[in-house]
Amino acid sequence: MKKVFLFLILNRIFTFTKKIKIPNILEEILIDLKSIGALPILVGGCVRDSFLKKEVKDYDIEIFNLSSLDTIKILLRKYGKVNEVGKSFGVLILSVDKYDFDFALARIEEKTDIGHKGFNVTINENLSFEEASLRRDFTINSIGYNFFKNEFLDPHNGIEDLENKTLRHVNDKTFIEDPLRVYRAIQFSSRFNLSIDKKTFSLCKKIVCSNELEYLPKERVFEEFKKLFLKSSKPSIGMNYLKELGILKYFSELDALVGCIQDKEYHPEGDVWIHTLMSLDEMAKIKTGNDYRDLYLFYAILCHDLGKPFCTKIIKNRVTSHKHEALGVEPTISLLNKLTNEKKFIEKILPLVKNHLAPFQLYKSESSLKAVKRLSLKCNIEDLCIVCLADCKGRDIVNKNKCDEAVLWVLEKARQMNISESGLKPIVQGRDLIEIGFKPSKIFKDILDYALNLQIEENLSRKDIIIKIKYKYSK
Repeated sequence: MKKVFLFLILNRIFTFTKKIKIPNILEEILIDLKSIGALPILVGGCVRDSFLKKEVKDYDIEIFNLSSLDTIKILLRKYGKVNEVGKSFGVLILSVDKYDFDFALARIEEKTDIGHKGFNVTINENLSFEEASLRRDFTINSIGYNFFKNEFLDPHNGIEDLENKTLRHVNDKTFIEDPLRVYRAIQFSSRFNLSIDKKTFSLCKKIVCSNELEYLPKERVFEEFKKLFLKSSKPSIGMNYLKELGILKYFSELDALVGCIQDKEYHPEGDVWIHTLMSLDEMAKIKTGNDYRDLYLFYAILCHDLGKPFCTKIIKNRVTSHKHEALGVEPTISLLNKLTNEKKFIEKILPLVKNHLAPFQLYKSESSLKAVKRLSLKCNIEDLCIVCLADCKGRDIVNKNKCDEAVLWVLEKARQMNISESGLKPIVQGRDLIEIGFKPSKIFKDILDYALNLQIEENLSRKDIIIKIKYKYSK
């Protein structure tokens, strides 16, 4: 009863004066932690994002004056399920409603091996906030918030760096110990439109030159790219740093785009690298809101012109890249395999790369419904039109309205036939052939292809198609 009364009193005090918006459930947890002698300090992204007026769903809490993770675990259990994935690092995760709360004991880290996991973690309840913050990567992530004193703890001037839109590392020695921080610098600069501090840039360059990036698991690199794409209004900022820091040496497929010339009439903006980055920025403007879908669409844009370096030629003073769509499939597979093992994810991207010009080509030639039907068999037309739109607008052409016109033309026709998402469904299938007396064999594919062709070209009914099949194949 006393604890509830204390919570109500403290909640009333902070209702109008607290500097960070904190969920009521977290306020209660913080008060509970204080009651057992702990000093909980909010740290990292939740503090940073509050300054940037961004929505916060994940809260990191660093706990001082306490060395027992089990004690904290017992306390947290009454609020929900406690995840012990990070227990060896002194970390517990609690998910309540729509929020994720990470609780970590104050600690120091010592580099013991290569890679981002080669650290020895030492819990130290007597650390000051400034001492504990030395292990953090950037000043903007080193700001703390003491709920009970309603004050910010900013030993490395992170608030000033946020105001000056500068990304600066915390500590020279500890920064270079984790190679993943290079990718974090790239995605943070892109997400928050920050300029990387000169010394921080030099340290990142030093890490790249040491070849330590080679030891990073692809899953961790993929996660940093994911944040860059999904949370940036201008992904090109981070991608340009990727190039300037020399990281393209690990992604030869992207490196080949730099300096790959394009026809000035269609691409006055410059080479394929510049066009690709402009297209990524366009994709950021037309995101669907579905993270998984948006991510594979971003990668489709990133990869859509990877075939150009293999076929770009100058013929009669004009730059051509004939068949670059199909030629882009292999380098796309190569690039994506460096970042993920998710085959289904890669399979979503390949047809978008291979057919990315199709919507505009159909529009220009005023193609029939038959062509739209065939296109629906190759890929999701809704997805393809998004990729086509970002590709078309990702250049310095004068009349970009044509991009919207072309995409809308194709979409309207596909939607009229209800094939914009699921594609055309064959009305004659293998079971129909068995019903009329055919035995399963290699010829089944030829017959079904013939049936589908009749469905598309002649718009025949199932009954009429079967009559033609009997006539052609029953002899």
